[in-house]
Amino acid sequence: MDVSTITFERFKPLADEACQERIIAARKALGKRAVILGHHYQRADVYKHADLTGDSLKLSKLAAQTDAQYIVFCGVHFMAEVADILSHPEQIAILPDLNAGCSMADMANLSKVERAWRELKRVLDPGQHVTPVTYVNSAADLKAFCGEHGGIVCTSTNARQILEWSLARREKVLFFPDQHLGRWTGYLMDIPLAEMLVWDPDEEMGGLTPQQIKMAKILLWKGHCSVHQMFQAQHILRWRQQHPGGMVISHPECNFEVCKLSDYVGSTEYIIKTVAASAPGTRWLVGTELNLVNRIAEEFKPQGKVVQFMAPTVCMCSTMQRIDPQHLAWALENLVKGRVVNQIKVPPHEAKLARIALDRMLAVS
Repeated sequence: MDVSTITFERFKPLADEACQERIIAARKALGKRAVILGHHYQRADVYKHADLTGDSLKLSKLAAQTDAQYIVFCGVHFMAEVADILSHPEQIAILPDLNAGCSMADMANLSKVERAWRELKRVLDPGQHVTPVTYVNSAADLKAFCGEHGGIVCTSTNARQILEWSLARREKVLFFPDQHLGRWTGYLMDIPLAEMLVWDPDEEMGGLTPQQIKMAKILLWKGHCSVHQMFQAQHILRWRQQHPGGMVISHPECNFEVCKLSDYVGSTEYIIKTVAASAPGTRWLVGTELNLVNRIAEEFKPQGKVVQFMAPTVCMCSTMQRIDPQHLAWALENLVKGRVVNQIKVPPHEAKLARIALDRMLAVS
């Protein structure tokens, strides 16, 4: 077998249509040795090739249940890391483009979280008083940090269960990297907004006083999703004037005002299921990534449902868009040749600690 690497440069100039044919041929040659995972936010011309679709954690769990040697994750970096952590040792996780990252995940890195932990020690013993909780949209080393310090991982689906578990063990939570998911979840738990304070990692002591830290129930990391921050309360108010009988559904990564004005708030899976279960002829305004909104708009059009995107401007996950037909075809053809490209491998010690935090989450939820 020829194991020399096929360079990506040969795929750059290829038209999307040509790549589609090569992807199909490579998948046929690989058979059950490879499984392609497609996140909900993935572009349509890549998503259609996925064997399994869903949100990031669901996909990683499903992939680990397959006999596939290769897990080709059409998503972003942290998702492929979770796939590597949860899969069997002999399985190999691959990200077609290593530049497919997550701007939210990048807003909380290990050095800043460790600094926050040290600063909290000036006021209280965080190991006794604070549970670190990281959103699954974060790097593996942050999941490992949580595993090592009695913390846990959460998703947009189970965030409330996770926060209830965390606050039952210790009196405070350090929640990163998305402040909006943390705030909305705390609000649903009747935690006053005054007891959920933003921790700014670029300011000494997070920009808070010792008294504020002592009285806070949840310390919210100053981070956000660049896609979901585009949605604003005015978008909903304007739409309701035009469609008073319509329904609004948003992802909890949206800001607090958008979530409060929405009829429903939930994960990508929740959004899909809620629209699917609605009556024929229903009109929806949806606050989440454009590829997903377009997909469900087409899917439910035959039922007379009108599904509209919340923002007036195009708002896609730009890093997710990096996984294109060219990168997917390149990764698959290299596998056919017996060459693994762009493997995502979490260091063993880090993976072990991250697995502790993930297993805690799975046990709680």
